[in-house]
Order: sequence, then structure tokens, then C-alpha cells
Amino acid sequence: MAQPPTPPSSLQVETVVARKPSPLGSMIAVASIAAGVQFGWALQLSLLTPYVQTLGVPHAWASFIWLCGPISGLVVQPIVGWSSDRCTSRFGRRRPFIVAGALAVAVSVFLIGYAADIGHAAGDDLTKGTRPRAVAVFVVGFWILDVANNMLQGPCRAFLGDLAAGDHQKTRTANAFFSFFMAIGNVLGYAAGSLNSLHRVFPFTSTAACNVFCANLKSCFFFSILLLLVIVVVVLISVDDPQFTPDANNAQNDASLVSPLSCFGQVKNGLMNLNLKGPMFMLMLVTAVNWFAWFPYVLFDTDWMGREVFGGDVGQTAYDRGVRSGSLGLMLNSVVLALMSLAVEPLGRLVGGVKWLWGIVNVILAVCMAMTVVISKAAEHERRHGVLVGYPSLSVRIGAMAFFSILGIPLAITFSVPFALASIYSSTSGAGQGLSLGLLNVAIVVPQMIVSGLSGAFDKRFGGGNLPAFVLGSVAAAISAVLAVVLLPTPKPAPDGDKDPTIPVVGGFH
Repeated sequence: MAQPPTPPSSLQVETVVARKPSPLGSMIAVASIAAGVQFGWALQLSLLTPYVQTLGVPHAWASFIWLCGPISGLVVQPIVGWSSDRCTSRFGRRRPFIVAGALAVAVSVFLIGYAADIGHAAGDDLTKGTRPRAVAVFVVGFWILDVANNMLQGPCRAFLGDLAAGDHQKTRTANAFFSFFMAIGNVLGYAAGSLNSLHRVFPFTSTAACNVFCANLKSCFFFSILLLLVIVVVVLISVDDPQFTPDANNAQNDASLVSPLSCFGQVKNGLMNLNLKGPMFMLMLVTAVNWFAWFPYVLFDTDWMGREVFGGDVGQTAYDRGVRSGSLGLMLNSVVLALMSLAVEPLGRLVGGVKWLWGIVNVILAVCMAMTVVISKAAEHERRHGVLVGYPSLSVRIGAMAFFSILGIPLAITFSVPFALASIYSSTSGAGQGLSLGLLNVAIVVPQMIVSGLSGAFDKRFGGGNLPAFVLGSVAAAISAVLAVVLLPTPKPAPDGDKDPTIPVVGGFH
């Protein structure tokens, strides 16, 4: 940034009780919470778009429901982060927020799973295509789920920073495990979503208002709640989270900033003071374009499998079979993601720096998104020539699984490089790491809001399927590949002589 560093404020400099780095086991335990959180995210990504359509929400409108994710991320994360930094509860600095987030997840999952039953009890007519009361309950539960997940992830990452106590090596290691457990949660969630008989474990889930697909969703969420609550209880009992006592030197400043709205003022100032040619602005630009490429895949991956690859419509056996196959593909994607997360640093060195690595994998992303057209047209060609709906050939299914698996490579880079660069760039600016990561989050959620708001109408305008959004994603990925190489400056060496800062921290935080 062109402006000189501003004087530190209580929002920029965090005062903590001096402590030594905690044992690695404690950090791994806290990082394992990511598995429970990501289990629910995986179910959300793979099953909820198809599920909401069974309640009567048209495909073109389904994407609007996903607006709650970026909106809650834009609002909730800054408030929770700001509040947890200043929490003086006797139970600890991060514990209250993690517990509240876990309980909110349990409530939201109940509302989502039982939306059809609650709607039916409230007067929905099961013979009609749309069940408005069930949709209303689902939307409320869905919004609570996104808020709860945002309440969990921010304090968990901050807890890891507290435990590392400024030790860079342990910070890197802790975040590597956080990324790894995210992948583990994905594998578990997508594996559960790909099963079609899980509802037999909980026979009471099948009701007049809830078909087999709905019952399987309920059962998956029951396992999700159980996993998350067990991990959270064990971790928060076994890992010490001492009470936070603000430094007396900053007490006056903190007292003048008692409102969470202060953090939004800080973010606003950061946006207004961005140097349009500075590294942080360039990073935000590349990140925003990159997420224009990712969100069509995130929103419609399993729906694409059910519609274009397996040739079914919502409620048909072929569509359900395609959604389950898509969940299996997402599980394979997560396995590749886990392996790649451990290889980011050596690959960065191999190709000459992270901006080149990010550019290369964005080319892979662009090719994969374009290949959805080839796979879809091949499946359509088979159906026109006698192959039954819901039974694509082995070659088409292998192509679809390869699509999901290969995307794990660029996804691992997307989860690490932008956040690592934001941390590195913040060290030479006056914004501070927390504000820089907040600005980067803006660059992520704004594209999601645009894609969620426009992709349904865009798809309807060009035939009602998912391919137009995927093609748009391919173009955005290609553009972001070029921008990453051309615009991003190479980070300067760290002043403390730490490892090469051009190599990202696995997991995205330094």
C-alpha cells in the first residue's frame, strides 16, 4: 500500500497473556474440530441443492438460498472474531464461541432434516409440487447452519494461533493439520452422502412427508451432529484455554471500542485505503476472479451429475443415483485434497514460487470445468442411442470421477496460497494480519453472492441446466491463471529469517 503504516490501534495489535507454545498434541486436537465442521459442510454442498428441489423450489431459484453463506460470512465472521479476541469469560477466550457454534449446528441440522415433516404438520399439501412451509423451515435452518459454521471456524483457527504463541513452525504445523482434518471431514461427509441405505440405521426417519432421499439426509446429519459434539466436548475438556486479561495499557482504547460495529469500521477503512496497485488489492482481485470459477462447481456439482450425466430429474431414481455418484466423486476429490495439502510447499519450490503454482493449477481448473461439457454431451449422446436413463457407460462415469478427483489439486492450492500471501503482505502494511484476512474474505464472499444470485437465471436463459455456469467458471479460471502470474508481486524475504515466504503455509495461515 502507498500509505505509510498507521499507528497501532487495539484492533490491530492484540495483547495476550504471555504463554509458551502448547504441545503439538493439543494443537492436533483443536485442529480435529475441522473434521466435524467439514462433515456438515460436505453434506451441505453435496445434498442440500437436490434436497431443496424435492421441496418444490425450482432449480433456477435454488441458488438464491446459497446467498446465506456469503452474507453470514461477511457479517458473522468479523463480529465473532472481534468478540472472541476480547472475550474475558472465565471459561476461556475461544471456548464459549466454539460451544455456541456447535449447539447452533445441532439446532440447524434438526430444522433442515425435519423441514418436510414440520411443514407437513403445519399444513403443507404433499400432493402439490411446492411445500411453502417446509421451504420456510429449511431456509431458517440453512441460515442458522451457515452462521453456526462461521462461528466455529474462526475461533478454532484463532485458538490454534493462541496455542502456537507466535512460534512460526508450530503455527504452520497446526494449520497443516487443520487443512488435513478438513479433508477428512469431507471424505466422511461425501461417503455418507453417497450411501442410499443409511436411513435403515434410523428407521424413524422415513415418514409420509420424507422420502428415502430425505430420510438419508436426516441420518447423515445425525452422524454429523454426533461426530461434532463428541470432538468439541473432548477437545474443550482436554485443551487449556486460559481466561484472557487485556493489557492495562490498551484497556482505555478497548473500552472505547465496545461495539462490534467497530470492526466493520476498521474493514471499511481498510477497503477505502487500499492502494489499487498494491499487493493486497492485486491479491483480492485474483482471488475474486478465482472464486467466480469455483462457485458454479460448489453450488451445482452433484446436481450436474443427477441431471446432465445420469439424465434424471428431481425426484426420479436416475437423479438420486447421480447425486449419490456425485457424492462419491466429492469424496475422491477430498482424498486428493488431503494429499495435495501436504505437498503444497515442495511444489511451490519446484515451479518457482506460489504465484506460478496458483497460475498452473488455475489452468487445470479451467480445463476441468470445460470438460463438463464434453462429459455431459457424451452422456446425452448415449441416451439418444439407446442407453437407459440413469445408466451412463463406464467411460462416462470414469470421466466424471476423474473430473472430481483432479479438481482436488487446484482446490488444495486455493485453500492455502491466497491466505498465506495475505499474511505475508500484511507484514509490510499497516493493516495487520487480521484486517488483511478480513479483506480477503470480502473478495471471496462477494463473488459467491453474485454467482448465487445470477447463475439460476443464467442457466434458465441458456436451457435450464448447469453447463452455462460451468463454462463461465472455466473462463474465469483461465483469466485468474493469467492474473496470478502477471499481477501478484513476489513476496520479500521474511525479516526474521524464517523459511522462504514465497512458499505458502499449508492450511493458509502464517
